[in-house]
Amino acid sequence: MYTIVVADDEEELRRAIIRKIDWESTGFRVVGEAENGIEALELVERMEPDLLLTDIRMPFVSGIELARQVREVRPTTQIAFLSGFDEFSYAQQAIQYNIISYMLKPITMADLTEELKKIKLKIDGIFAEFDTRKNDNPNLQQFFLPLLLDDYVNFDSGEREEKLIEQAIANGFLKDRNNSFEYAVLAISVEDRDGQNCTRPELAHSADMILQKYMKHYSFAMDGRIITILAATRTTFEKYLHIAVGEMVQSTERILNMHCHIGVSRIRERLGECHEAYHGAMSALGYCKPGESGIHYIADEERDNSMDMEMVSEYVVQMENLIRSGSRTELEQYLKTVFEKLESEQDAQLKCKFMIFRMSSALIRIAYTVTDDSALFQRFAMLEGPVREVKDRFTSLCLEVWELINTGKKKSSQILCEKAMQIIERDYGDPTLSLVGVSNNIHVSPNYLSALIKKETGASFVDLLTKKRIETARELVLGSAMKMREIAERCGYSDQHYFSYCFKKYCGMSPNAMRQEKESL
Repeated sequence: MYTIVVADDEEELRRAIIRKIDWESTGFRVVGEAENGIEALELVERMEPDLLLTDIRMPFVSGIELARQVREVRPTTQIAFLSGFDEFSYAQQAIQYNIISYMLKPITMADLTEELKKIKLKIDGIFAEFDTRKNDNPNLQQFFLPLLLDDYVNFDSGEREEKLIEQAIANGFLKDRNNSFEYAVLAISVEDRDGQNCTRPELAHSADMILQKYMKHYSFAMDGRIITILAATRTTFEKYLHIAVGEMVQSTERILNMHCHIGVSRIRERLGECHEAYHGAMSALGYCKPGESGIHYIADEERDNSMDMEMVSEYVVQMENLIRSGSRTELEQYLKTVFEKLESEQDAQLKCKFMIFRMSSALIRIAYTVTDDSALFQRFAMLEGPVREVKDRFTSLCLEVWELINTGKKKSSQILCEKAMQIIERDYGDPTLSLVGVSNNIHVSPNYLSALIKKETGASFVDLLTKKRIETARELVLGSAMKMREIAERCGYSDQHYFSYCFKKYCGMSPNAMRQEKESL
């Protein structure tokens, strides 16, 4: 059964809808009700409903703005508009925000029930399509595989870029040369609740189903993962990429009841740089932790550099992943297991030395992304001598890099949160201040910053911004003679009624009542 939040400022109508609809027959279960756009947004973020039924004319936040904000925090939530205004052109502005139905008031409960049943069938179709096999284009897969994996080409060749564009057009990925596209790669994996990889090839279609709303793309299955190549303008990437990957994770959790991990590459200017983008996406995927969904942008995790990730054996890949997201004990035990296995084989000494050098290459690269400590790099020269001594020194180096990454993550998290808090402290009076704007300001993704703030402070960005605004307003209400309209504007509220609503919700009384109470003492 799907979940629904009902939002309408007409209490009588809202209560009638909740009481008189036979919800079981429609396939929905009411999990919340709201009398204005702010409450509706809070409920969507907290209850994560499948459908929001809302009046298009709402206090404080219009239906269009509510749809946009819901799209930011919960892109899988569908929206049905209920309006007394025959203004379909107005509703068309929000089509991009998952508007699944538009109904006109007055509407009978019987008609609303029938429309809800139709909406339920539409959502059924969305859920079913998300888990449907796709008709693949083998020519595109043959085009992209060497582009992503070949380590031995001249990536700086302008002639090669021209040929790649020609091939991309011939295979139907690009329409023509007259575009301003840039490129990125996603690496996606899905696991069940027991931590087992369940990334089926048909899930490439699930990714395509979501991405088709946002940008040019091609997805295919490879070695237990879904790899997606994206092509879009820089503006489109900045506006929609974080929404698209968020929708993928939310849809996987809601529809398939599985965890979804997504690694996101840096945006690359040339098609020929998809090779570097692929390795960046795979490295970012390594930061995802088992047992929970996650989106990791390599730009959030590691500073940019010109070093390419080598294609390494499964031993090396697992070592890298444990350094990034495993525990110290897991890493130490894994290295011990690897070397014990190698020592039991023929030519054990040679194989151990070879594996150490291959792992060292990967380890040096990881260390390079998190430290400038030249003394650490000098220690890599110590990997000579008897294998037993070399193993111990190498394990010590691995654990040291693990410490650097985890210490760096903590420091980086604190620094980014401090920067976000400084912006809130400085710009709280700006009514346009938003999570997306702040994330752009400090050069991280909105997904990353939102999760980081929640982890570090236990509150959302909106909670922190509202707290700052209302606490400042309270000081002005009690300690100044400013008019309420002036206080509202000073604290980032362009609508005085909305300001009063937020103030009362936060402080327990209206700003006027608080001032009158102080004056009566």
